[in-house]
Amino acid sequence: MIAKRDWQGAENLPKSGGAIVVCNHISYVDPLIFTHFLYDNGRAPRYLGKASLFKLPIVGRVLLGAGQIPVERETADASNSLQHAIAFLQSGHLLGVYPEGTLTRDQNYWPMKAKTGIARLAILTKAPVIPCAQWGAQKILPAYSKKIRIFPRTKVKVIAGQPLDFSKWYGKSEDPIALEEATAYVMSSVTKLLEQLRGEKAPTEIFDPKKSQLPRTGNYKKDVK
Repeated sequence: MIAKRDWQGAENLPKSGGAIVVCNHISYVDPLIFTHFLYDNGRAPRYLGKASLFKLPIVGRVLLGAGQIPVERETADASNSLQHAIAFLQSGHLLGVYPEGTLTRDQNYWPMKAKTGIARLAILTKAPVIPCAQWGAQKILPAYSKKIRIFPRTKVKVIAGQPLDFSKWYGKSEDPIALEEATAYVMSSVTKLLEQLRGEKAPTEIFDPKKSQLPRTGNYKKDVK
């Protein structure tokens, strides 16, 4: 591996059966690092990832070779992604999800406001949800950069937390307020883990792309003047 590893919280990962692992998204190499962490701890994850990731020279080959599914956003395929995810879980797979849906827009790489898809999936399936966080990938490949930095060798950190309890929201998969609450619960848990890895506190207000008028998808550093 091109980086030094610091894996934490492996005891919180289920040894078998369908489960969801959620993580913050800071770099296009995130799937490689996060997958390495999960493989090292005995689980082979599946992902539903945005199609652009699969077009990257190295990352794309690895994802396709591992049986992952590219999803074109804002298409019929994207609308079916929930059914793909449910099928993965029912088959006993570990499903990796980046709730933010894209690289964080936060200038300091803190998690931003996420989409509610993860909450709906957790409520419908009642599958275990394990919050995770990672740090260091942005030093290898900064957000929206095309230049990989191999030297000096970077330490990448990944931590898995204890499973989350969604029972208070069961039966409310179509309730907008419940979905927002459950999603905020997920991201708060991920952020707290990231604070541990970084050794600092996150901003009190989570970054919201809508309030900042930044586009949710695409390279905002290129698109926004």
